[in-house]
Amino acid sequence: MRTLLIIIIILSFSKVLNGQSIEKFSIDSGGASADLGSMEVLYTIGEVNVQERTSPSIQVSEGFIGPAPRVLVDPKLLLQGPVLTPVTPGLMNDDLIILGYMPTTSPYPDEANALASVFNAGGSGGGGLADDDIVDWVWLELRDANDNTKIINARSALLQRDGDVVDLDGLSSVVMQAAQNTYYLVVSHRNHLAAMTGNTYGLSAVTTPIDFSNNGFVSFGSNAQTVLGSGHNALWAGDAKVNGQVRFSGADNDTNTIKDYVLADPGNGFNSVTYTSSGYLDIDINMNGGGRFSGSGNDSNVIKDNVLGHPGNGFNSVTYIISPTVPPGN
Repeated sequence: MRTLLIIIIILSFSKVLNGQSIEKFSIDSGGASADLGSMEVLYTIGEVNVQERTSPSIQVSEGFIGPAPRVLVDPKLLLQGPVLTPVTPGLMNDDLIILGYMPTTSPYPDEANALASVFNAGGSGGGGLADDDIVDWVWLELRDANDNTKIINARSALLQRDGDVVDLDGLSSVVMQAAQNTYYLVVSHRNHLAAMTGNTYGLSAVTTPIDFSNNGFVSFGSNAQTVLGSGHNALWAGDAKVNGQVRFSGADNDTNTIKDYVLADPGNGFNSVTYTSSGYLDIDINMNGGGRFSGSGNDSNVIKDNVLGHPGNGFNSVTYIISPTVPPGN
């Protein structure tokens, strides 16, 4: 009886759709892939069917979710800000996790989430090396080898104290959703200037190390990174306004951004310019957990020193602008 009912339904349907054909297929209501560090889950939601229906204007056909193209990369970089106030010489400070200010959600466009345990002192789970403590979130972009303004894939990742950039588990190589090919890599941070590789790199399923901090590393553009006393490269600190440039004095300068935030802080009852605002703040240039306009250890002086000491500022002008070297992406 059930077989007869199915045949009747099919015959009735074929009468409505003129010129249809019937072939084997499956019906899928959805599916996706999910990626967390080194683990990838692929799934398809649906059921097997033995017919494919087409009409002059409609075709229903099968579809299964396969692995998304992916490459692995191991970037390494230093942020100038947390290098200036290290707990251990040679390592960036991890004050943001020690003070409990680090958000588990990325501040960048994808709003990626990591487990709270990733931000333990001692690395993921709390039993790792202090070198592997997370300093902050960073933003990575793969750009087309033939057009370095074209963004192929972008995502949030995590930066360890020793400069290693890792996936959301706090340990693994970073997975980028892109086909195996050659790319430029851009590394960005919320209050530091971004840098891009001067050369393209061939990326594949075998992880590729790219060390921006190496003194011999070639970045795109002139003076794209600052050179530390140790000889290592670091991203320029000071973009408190988060507009892609660093400026101490003049229109839209970063020091006024710090001053305005500090004076408007609800906790600053006396409107003191030496007040320290606390938290996960863009004005916290040295990333010690506090933003300070004036006084000992203030963030404004980091900006002033960078502007006056920049190799391109031949006249030592306080209004000099440290401009971005990474081409705008699209």
